Amino acid sequence: MRTVLTDVKKIMCTVRRAPHGSIYVQEGLEAALIVAAYGAEVSLVFMDDGVFALKRGQDTQELGTKGFAAAYGALMDHDIQCVLVDRHAMAVRGMTEADLLSIGQDAETGELRWPRVVEAGEIAALMAEQHSILSF
Repeated sequence: MRTVLTDVKKIMCTVRRAPHGSIYVQEGLEAALIVAAYGAEVSLVFMDDGVFALKRGQDTQELGTKGFAAAYGALMDHDIQCVLVDRHAMAVRGMTEADLLSIGQDAETGELRWPRVVEAGEIAALMAEQHSILSF
């Protein structure tokens, strides 16, 4: 007999590692998209060196790797509305909100969407509400 889940599961994916030199950021994005495709309520949080994954203007051609910035546009397609960035992690790494790239367009208005920069306390409160947290 198959069990049918009636409650929407809340899953948070945290991206904590730098975007280049490993596959952690790419895997985190793919995991968030896959989990969202199964109907979970997904939060995607960029912390520590993971904030660099949202820095605009990165060129990966000299690294010989494919950039994944275009994958952020798929977040909106998969109804991942909660994309957060740790304000302190950005500040420590010399980043401001002006350095962040867009995470897609709003389907109704066509306006660009941006990750929301928040304090660590808000991230901690959101973590407490999750059924599972996946760290990348």
